Amino acid sequence: MADDVPFLPPGTRMGAEIRARDWSATSLGPPEHWPAALRNTLSLMLACPTAMFLAWGPDLLCFYNDAYRPILGYRLGTALGRPFREVWGSIWDEIGPLVDATLAGSSQTLTDVMLDLSREGVPERSWWSFTYSPVRDDAGAIAGLFCVTAETTDRVLGEARLRESEDHFRHTVELNPQVPWTCDPEGNVTSYSNRWLELTGQAPGEPDGDGWIKALHPDDVPWTMTVFSHCLAAGEPVDVDYRIRVARTGEYRWMRARAWPRRDEAGAILRWYGVVEDVHDRKLAEERLREINETLERRVAEALAQRKLWADVFETTDALVGALDLDFRVLAVNRAYADEFARLYGVRPAVGDDLLALLDAHPAQREVARAVWSRALAGEEFTLVEEFGDQDRRQACYELKFTALRDARGRRIGAFQYAQDVTPRLRSQEQLARAEEALRHAQKMEAVGQLTGGVAHDFNNMLTIIRSSVEFLRRPSLPEERRVRYLAAVSDTVDRAARLTSQLLSFARRQPLKPEILDLGERLRGVADMLNAVTGARIRIVTQVPAAPCHVRVDPSQLETALVNLAVNARDAMAGEGTLTLRLACGLPLPSIRGHAGAAGPFAAVSVADEGAGIAPENLARIFEPFFTTKEVGKGTGLGLSQVIGFAKQSGGDVDVASRIGEGATFVLYLPHADPAAPEDGTGADEPEPEAGERGLHVLVVEDNLDVGRFCTQILEDLGHATVWAHTAEAALAELEHEPARFDAVFSDVVMPGIGGVELARRLRVAHPDLPVILTTGYSDVLARDDAHGFELVRKPYAADQVARALRRVLARQRRHPSP
Repeated sequence: MADDVPFLPPGTRMGAEIRARDWSATSLGPPEHWPAALRNTLSLMLACPTAMFLAWGPDLLCFYNDAYRPILGYRLGTALGRPFREVWGSIWDEIGPLVDATLAGSSQTLTDVMLDLSREGVPERSWWSFTYSPVRDDAGAIAGLFCVTAETTDRVLGEARLRESEDHFRHTVELNPQVPWTCDPEGNVTSYSNRWLELTGQAPGEPDGDGWIKALHPDDVPWTMTVFSHCLAAGEPVDVDYRIRVARTGEYRWMRARAWPRRDEAGAILRWYGVVEDVHDRKLAEERLREINETLERRVAEALAQRKLWADVFETTDALVGALDLDFRVLAVNRAYADEFARLYGVRPAVGDDLLALLDAHPAQREVARAVWSRALAGEEFTLVEEFGDQDRRQACYELKFTALRDARGRRIGAFQYAQDVTPRLRSQEQLARAEEALRHAQKMEAVGQLTGGVAHDFNNMLTIIRSSVEFLRRPSLPEERRVRYLAAVSDTVDRAARLTSQLLSFARRQPLKPEILDLGERLRGVADMLNAVTGARIRIVTQVPAAPCHVRVDPSQLETALVNLAVNARDAMAGEGTLTLRLACGLPLPSIRGHAGAAGPFAAVSVADEGAGIAPENLARIFEPFFTTKEVGKGTGLGLSQVIGFAKQSGGDVDVASRIGEGATFVLYLPHADPAAPEDGTGADEPEPEAGERGLHVLVVEDNLDVGRFCTQILEDLGHATVWAHTAEAALAELEHEPARFDAVFSDVVMPGIGGVELARRLRVAHPDLPVILTTGYSDVLARDDAHGFELVRKPYAADQVARALRRVLARQRRHPSP
């Protein structure tokens, strides 16, 4: 049978599939009518082993060679002859612009482009390099595009792993207490960790080549270079000790440098890898031990004389000195060691005794001695601090040092133990710790005194106003105008006292909060309008808020109070004129602030920036203290920033501040993100208005304070309600158990002896779900820690209208959501 497509090379799978396909229904028509340009391009592409594809004609129908087939993945069965855009619709956003540019006549070359080909039907990350070239028809017009492509995923991922490995190695090197270094085969230093620069004080680059030698002690340079040069020439490992001058202290310390060569397959050295470690303390110990051994060796002629002379040497020191042989027998012991041992264990050691046998009556101490001496007799040199006596240091505490004992030929024959009395040092450390604790206590008491004095000052001022006003109000002849003025003064002063206690509780993170989910950006725009009235017309307020919602869970009233406090401080810092900038950023981590650890977040950050005089550096650490203020007397209480930081901390965030003298200050309030609130049920939660002829209620009042209880019941009775007063939560439960149906609501204090108000409310929620409960408090640690208790809250000091509104709210809520 005649071949309709003789231009296709034989033996390729794609050639066979092109021959087998019916092309008459496509825009190209039968292959025998295909233009020469298409035939030639297909012939060349199918014969090439590199992955290629061709998109031809107005529909850009797909052709490709055998090497391109694996790239198609699950698309392979349907890709041939389909429009290119349909085949690669999943990545068209990435490659569409390239196609357009190519069809416009511009070749495109890209390297290591990340594409999600989803070749197996699932998302995947892969990288590709390719060139797009325009293909022209027989008349020279652009009829399609031709692409040569190659997958570079393995190389890209390999390079990424290599970078990660190098970064890991670099961090490992920098954290190593030793000093890693490298040099070339000629001995020129090529790299080193920053630890060398910290130790020697050399500048970056200064140790390169042979510059490191400048840090050595001049006396050690000739020997060090002799050893170094010999090892480099012979290809043997480097191991040399020398002293370097430590920049921080100016002293010389002994260091040990070691290095090993890395060779190629032929054995030629490619590079030297080495480390430098601090061996100063070991050097001193070795020198001291060598001096002791030399002293002993000069005095030893035979074993018995050796032991006697050892004892003579030991008696010249205040330390407790003993020596054992490899079988735990006493080789030597001085009088101080023997006396202390006898005091502790009731037996006096002598030369030749088995130390472990001497401790048979003390099995626990015997096992400890066996373990410690076994390490020493095995050649380990170490130091321990072991206490003899009680915790109060009435008896000695010793530092035990163990070193190896060798004979004249260097063979290990036992171990020494040196015990130094370090009780004075430990007592000094304990005295220092006690002094530091006393200082912290004194600072705490100073802060408490400052707080108490500030509170007393402000409250005495307020009580003076109240007392004077009450005295005038008692006068029967007082004119009505002055009576109204004094009553207003009392009411205003009570409000000021309530705000003062609220600020103190907020600073102490004990303010009962009423948090809700809100869009911080939307709330910030509203607060900005309100701040215009606070700051005045000469201060321009600029608000920068992102368009996307930013939800937090906070008490809206406390949030607005915090922003007002910051705005007032900014106004005063700018002397009433300038620009105040409110800026919101979302999705940020919480940085480390004032020594506290940060958090990953996400957090919303509200910054309040002014153009004022700035904050002096010495005041930055104190600005959040209660009653600390740099304003003139009468210009501020010093509690505004205390409220801000207390609110932020209690809400799960923090406050940071940055300032420079003459350049203003920026306060940043961090609040944790929250999920958006669930949609409202649409029933309406507006507070009901009082109805004409509103019926009186029967209210159970629970209050342990007699004065407050009498006042509360009087308020409720004046509002037209009947009351029963229980002095404790237990009494209230008894009243409800006796006749629960007669009460319409419960009004309870939170802080009471025995069962508290929150626990009472929770019990009533279970036993009497239809009975509304209102809680009241001026301070409660329970509510400060648990703002999700779910009960209506009236804060003390309260007024009659606040109690009336609370009753209407809970009753309206009960009518809307009755219990099943």
